[in-house]
Order: sequence, then C-alpha cells, then structure tokens
Amino acid sequence: MPSLKHKKEKRKSRTENVHGKNATLIQHQGGATQQLKKDLTVDAYKGQANLHVFEDWCGSSVAQLRKNLHFPLYPHLRTAVKKLAVAPRWKNYGLRIFGFIHPYRDGDFQFAVSSDDNSEFWLSSDESPLNARLLAYVGRLGSEWTAPGEFSKFRSQSSKPVHLIYSRRYYFEVLHKQDDKGSDHVEVGVSVLKCLLCTPGAKKVLPVGLLSSDESGLKMNGVGHIPQTLASHSRTPREVWPISRHGADMLRPDPRDTFFSIPMIEPSRLDNLLPPCAYSPSYVVKDFPIARYQGLQFVYLSFVYPNDFTRLTHMERENKCFYRESPIYLEKFGFYKYMKMDEEEEDGPYFFAHPDGVYSSLSYLADITSSLKSPEATASQQEPDPDEGPEEGGLSDYSYEEADPRPGWAEEAINWQRTFSVNTMDFELLRSDWNDLRCNVSGNLQLAESEVVDVTYLFKNCAIFLSTRIYTLLRIINVEKRRDSARGNRYLIELELMERGKRVVRLSEYIYLLQHPGQMEDSLENGEGTGASAPAPLNSTGTPYAKPLLCQPTTLKWRHSVMVHFVVPVKNQARWVQQFISDMELLHLETKDDNFSIIIVDFQSDDMDVEQALKDSTVPRYEYLRREGNFERSAGLQIGVDSIKDSHSIVFLCDLHIHFPLNILESIRKHCVEGSLAFAPIVMRLGCGSSPQEPDGYWEVNGFGLFGIYKSDFDKVGGMNTEEFKDRWGGEDWELLDRVLQNGLEVERLRMRNFFHYYHSKRGMWNAQMKKGPKG
Repeated sequence: MPSLKHKKEKRKSRTENVHGKNATLIQHQGGATQQLKKDLTVDAYKGQANLHVFEDWCGSSVAQLRKNLHFPLYPHLRTAVKKLAVAPRWKNYGLRIFGFIHPYRDGDFQFAVSSDDNSEFWLSSDESPLNARLLAYVGRLGSEWTAPGEFSKFRSQSSKPVHLIYSRRYYFEVLHKQDDKGSDHVEVGVSVLKCLLCTPGAKKVLPVGLLSSDESGLKMNGVGHIPQTLASHSRTPREVWPISRHGADMLRPDPRDTFFSIPMIEPSRLDNLLPPCAYSPSYVVKDFPIARYQGLQFVYLSFVYPNDFTRLTHMERENKCFYRESPIYLEKFGFYKYMKMDEEEEDGPYFFAHPDGVYSSLSYLADITSSLKSPEATASQQEPDPDEGPEEGGLSDYSYEEADPRPGWAEEAINWQRTFSVNTMDFELLRSDWNDLRCNVSGNLQLAESEVVDVTYLFKNCAIFLSTRIYTLLRIINVEKRRDSARGNRYLIELELMERGKRVVRLSEYIYLLQHPGQMEDSLENGEGTGASAPAPLNSTGTPYAKPLLCQPTTLKWRHSVMVHFVVPVKNQARWVQQFISDMELLHLETKDDNFSIIIVDFQSDDMDVEQALKDSTVPRYEYLRREGNFERSAGLQIGVDSIKDSHSIVFLCDLHIHFPLNILESIRKHCVEGSLAFAPIVMRLGCGSSPQEPDGYWEVNGFGLFGIYKSDFDKVGGMNTEEFKDRWGGEDWELLDRVLQNGLEVERLRMRNFFHYYHSKRGMWNAQMKKGPKG
C-alpha cells in the first residue's frame, strides 16, 4: 500500500504536468520567450472546453438566449472546442462555452470579446462558477456586432486588468447569440500587461483550459455536472439586465386561470337544479357523408363571456380580421364611415344619413371634397408679386437642398377645430361562429353582456337560489355559449358563490335554453329525459318568455375528477421529453390533482433513458411503452390509448412541445362529455425566439392534433388511422376529426389562454438522417 508521502509526491508530479505545456492556456504579449510561444500553438495545445449549442432560436441578443426554454441545461448539442474562436457558419442559434483558465504565469491580464451578434465573457475569481462576473460584452440590444478580430469597436468589449495566479485555475463562461444574418463568429482575446501603467498590447485568441466535464458518456438528460451561474441560470438574467414587461393582454391575470382551485359546490345541491330536457343540437352531422378532410367545415366556435383577451392585439398587422371592408375603401377613407363630422358654421359639408343608420360612403365623399375648400385654403391662394425678388441668402438654382414652396403655391389648410360624433361600435360582435381560417390572431368570440344578464337572471330563479336561500352570487367567472338558432343555445355557466355567508364555492354546469318547450315535453314522453316541465321563466324585466325554457340537458354532465391520460409518442427528443416530464411534475405540484397520468410511447430513443426519467419523477402516474422501428405518430398514439384499461376515462392526444396552463386538466374535463363532446383546444404557436412570458405568434386554427376524447368514444370511431399514416404524419388529425363528427359527437373548439406550442424546427427529429456539412 503506497505511503502518504508517496501519494503527495505523485499528486505533486501530476499537478506540475497539468500546468505544463499541455495546460498552458493564455497567449501573452511581449516578454515571453520564443519557446513559450511555440508551446502555445494550437498543434501543441491539447486543452478543451465545453461547447453547448441551442439551435432553432431567433434573436440576436444574449438576453434572447436566456429566454430559451431549454437554456442552460438542455442544449441541442453538447461537444467541445480547443480554442475560443468559433464560427460554425449557421444561423439562429446560441452558444454557451465554459471551462477553466490555467494561467501560464502570475500577472495582470486583459480579456476582450468579439462577435456577430451579441456575446458576453464571464470570469470567476477562482474555480467556482458561482463567483463568475461579467467582464466584457458585445451589445445588449441585439443590434450591435463586430467583425472577426475587431476587439476595439465598443468600450464594453475589453475588461479591466485582472490579476491571475499561475498555481490556480479560474472558471470562465462565454455566451453568444446569432440571428439569421451576417457572418457568425465569436472569439475571446487576451493580452498581458507589461506594467500597471502600460497600455495592453494586441489581443490574441485565447486557447482554453482543461475539459471541465467529460460529457461523452452521458445521456442528454444527465445535467448534474452543468454549472449554474449568474451568467446562465434561468432565474438570474433580471439581476444582470432588466427585462421589460411584454404588452400581450393575455398575460394579465384572469379569474378563469385559477377557478379550479375553489372548492366545488356539493353535487347533491345540484339535484333538480333545472327541469331536465333532451339535448339534440341541429348541427350534429351524425351519419352525414363528409368528404375527406371536410370535417373542419362542420366545427363551430363557442362564444365566451367576459372577455378573456385571447385576441392577439400585439400581433395584428392588418385590419382584415375584424374590420371587414374593401381594401380600396379602407385605403381612401379608413374608418370614416363610422364617423359623423360635426357641421361647420360656414360652408360646412352636408351629411346624408343612410336609412338604416349607416352613413352613405358616396355622400361622405362629397363631405370630404367640400371640406378641402375651406376659407383658410381659399385665402392662401393669392397671386405672387412679380416685382418681388429673391430674399437675401436664398438658395441658388444649383443647390442640392430642397427649396421651400414658392410663394404662389397653394397649401391645404388644416381645420384643427373639426370634430365628429360616433356611436359605440363593437367589432367583436360582427364575427360569426364559423372557423375563420383566414385570421389567426383573433381571439375567442365574445358573448354580449345583455344575453349573459338574461341567462343568469333565469338561472338565479332556479331552485338552488330560491328554495334554499343559502347561496349568494359573487361573480360570473365564465360563460360559454354554443349557438343553435333552430333548437336552442347551450351554455356552460361558471359562477362564484358564497355558501351560508361562510365559504366561497364554485358552480360549473351545462344548461340549455330550449327554444320550443313543446319539443322538450315530447322528448321526455319518448323516454329521452325525466322529470316534469316547469313554468315559463321570466326575463330580466319580469315579462314571461313566450317560448324559450331554461333546462338541464340530461346528457351533458361533465365529471369533475375523471382520469385524464396524456398520450405522447417520442423518439430522440431528450430535452423536450425532460421538459414535458418537468411540466407534468409542476402541474401536479400546483394543482394537487392526482387524477392524471402520462403515457410515453418511445420509439427506441438512444439520447436518454426515458423510463428512468419517469421513475425519477414525481408525476402521480405514468406508463412507459417501448416500440421498435421508425417513428409513427398515429401508431404511437394508438399504442398508448390501447394500454388504458378504463374506457370511461379521457384520452388527450398530445405533443411534446407544449406549455400547459395550470387549468388544463379542468378545461379538458369540462369540455369532454362521454357520448356527446370531444375537445380540440386551439393552441397558440409561438414564433422563433418567443416564450410564454413574451408570446409572439399566432393561433393554430387549422390544427386538431391536440385532442381530448373519452376512450369509449375514441374506440367507437375507430381510433387512429395507423395504416394510411404508417410512414408519415400530417393530416391524421383531420382524418380523425372527420370520423368523430360522423359518429355524432360535437367537437368543442376554443382558444385556451396561456396554452402554447413552442417553436421548433424539424431538424434532427424523429427519423431524419444527418449529413455532414462542408468543412472550413
């Protein structure tokens, strides 16, 4: 057994070797011998540093890199570099380079960074990543950049002198963000100070230190070795650079987001809430022949109240989504058709009103033309004095500057006192419940407040309020309406109630405003419902309705605690799989809801151990299914659904790249009713470089890949089409939609707040084969 002295000598020998020529890191300026310079060449140097790549992320600032969902733990690629001068000749990526610097001597050093686009160089006062501090950077806004080797363009590029000691090592980190323009590069330079009062010499590219961690044998979800620093940790950017608040209305709090956390009213209190009635909407297309992929045309949108601000006002570039006018008319007159100009005292335009209250565009044109001939404009049209010569100091005929208007030219006078009248105009109410595939920034349809007041008044006069007198209405949280002018409108009404003046409870029930009560009585006699009819309800003024009756549809009862299964097929998407598992853990932690599970169908992923990651997680339930062969989305979903034993539970066909709101479980449950309703929530696709905190993007109005349905209904319609979509995906969601509708189910379609699909490219996904690019 070796002695302690022998161990110390061996350790000393190893340390001296480490700090020898193979570990000499910094090229110096002046004072160094030719032999030392030779030892610092790339050929002789064997050191490496970790390089982590975050692909498919737009933006040109390091702050944008920090907003990446997977930064800093789950990069697209983990590799190593031998010097701090990297130019992959790619676009829309971010880099994180980290390791250790081993000074070749004691001394004062100055570091500098150069890049296209922004970059930062961080250095620790010792080997601890926790002590890293920002020394030099290129830009903060994303518009700054430098040419390769240009270290003096910005004052911020160079650090102050830093004293380093030969016998120690120092942790460093480089962050770089590149957009889709320019010649991408990032490099770190260093120079040694000959004296404290001397100007640093020219910067030389910095070789790197010892490999900080050997990542070659690790799976992509093995992240315990990756340092968390002030430079890169996801929660620290605000301490470095302040982040401004995004302007999206959807980011503002809404009571719908946390309504699920309020205790539910006791189910027994809802017995005989309203007279029962059969539910048979006229728009159901059961057994109606639907052409391939035409089911989308038979899906209707629901109306909501109050405004949930899902309209992407911050993403509107044109007015065609709401202000449906002729483009030619808008270009000439804008919104003047909605405005009535006040008459002027003299020579004011005369405005002709259209019989239906909308002002005629032709008459308004004559309004416009006459207003141009105001007294001020006429007075300015005076003939110039021919004898008047040019003013002293005037412009010559050869001046390159633009001359002022000549004295004889008439200028249009502006009437700053012109005023107008306008009536309130709600453009939201002009929209229909058809799926508008031309507009992907509009939000949910808005339900008129007057209608909500009437329906709520009817509901308050039902047994739960009048007979018991123990509930008081506090707030109308949410009302959703599915319009059916032929038979009656269906509502989901969600109220916040005070019970006995002591505690707050919530009510969330479907009700039906039947247009023809006689049809209800007939349906009850035929066994389609149970119970007796009720007296005609009253409206808000106390006047009896002639026909409509508020009733409780017998087939529309949603189950508050039914099991929800998230089914996701995967292949070699380690960072996204890990993120999905983490999101499900957070969902369980925040909601305390145990009634959900995740089912992952794995097509032989080799970039992580998916099953082990599930075992290590805190999700309440999971199922891991391994499938051989190429990735098949339809087959993967079908395999996952087949593993579910309870046919009376809900299946949610899902994707990996999703950000879930905390109310996702309740949203799925209340919009899925066995034998009646399936749910296709509209997800917002985030743009490249966008995040849930800065949601720039559009609503995916065409996509039905995120789909909730009871397993019994899924089996009834035939499940996924695994034969036709065996070796491809895209279109399988529309094909499933056709069969769901043909089997008599409604498909509820709503835009869901804070429900996002992360941006990602298809690069490196599923069965794609990577080919090597050109060297150089």
